[in-house]
Amino acid sequence: MDFKDNLTHFLAQSDGVGQTLFALLAAMSIASWYFIVVKTWQGVMMRRRSAQFLKTFWDAASLDEVARYLNQHAPNEPFAYLAWHAIAAARHHAAHGAHRLREAGSASEFLIRSMRRAIDEESARLEWGLTALASIASTAPFVGLFGTVWGVYHALLGIGQGGAATLDQIAGPVGEALIMTGLGLAVAIPAVLAYNACARANRLVLARLDAYAHDLFAFLTTGAPIAVQPAASPTAAVVLGGA
Repeated sequence: MDFKDNLTHFLAQSDGVGQTLFALLAAMSIASWYFIVVKTWQGVMMRRRSAQFLKTFWDAASLDEVARYLNQHAPNEPFAYLAWHAIAAARHHAAHGAHRLREAGSASEFLIRSMRRAIDEESARLEWGLTALASIASTAPFVGLFGTVWGVYHALLGIGQGGAATLDQIAGPVGEALIMTGLGLAVAIPAVLAYNACARANRLVLARLDAYAHDLFAFLTTGAPIAVQPAASPTAAVVLGGA
C-alpha cells in the first residue's frame, strides 16, 4: 500500500483520540501555510513600497514636498509611516508648544518620543503571525509523536487480543502509526523555516528603519543630512537605542 492507503487505513482503525490528533495537525498545517503565504506576500509588497517611498524621499527638494506626498498617499509601509509621524510631530510641537504633559520637553525630545513610538508600532506590526508560527513549529512534532504512541498502543492491544503475533502482524499496524510522527514533522519543518526567514527579514527592516530614523531626525532638527562621521551623536543614539 502507498502512503495514502496507509493513512486511510490508519484513520479508519483509529479511535476518536487518533482522529482528533490528525485533525489538529491538519488545522495547524493550514494555519501555518496561511501565515507563510500572507507574510511572504506582505514582505514582497512592503519592500516594493518602501523602495518607491525612499526614492521619492531622497529625490524630494525639501521635507515640505515629502509632507505633501504623504498627504496625497497614505503611509502603507514602515518608512513612510515613520516619516509621516515624525513630520507631524515636529509641526505639532512647533505650532502648539508643550501645553500638555506628553508634549513636555524640548522639540527634539518630543520628536524622539514620537519616532520611537512609531518604530515600536511598526515592530509590533512586523511580528504579526510569528507567535503562531513559533507555536506550531514547537508543538506539531509532539502532537504527531503522541498520535504515534496512541496508535502503537491500540495496534498492540489489537494484536494481543488476536492471540499469537508474528512480525507481519506487528509491522503493519505499527508502521501505520508512525505516519503521525511524519505528519507532525511535515507540519513543523515549514513553520520553523518560515519563522526563521521572517525573523531575519524583520531584523533587517528594523535595522534599516533605525538608520533612516537617524537621518530623518537630522533633517527635522537641522535641515540637513548627516555627513559620514565616526560615531553617532548622543541624541540620535537615543532614537536608535529606544527602537
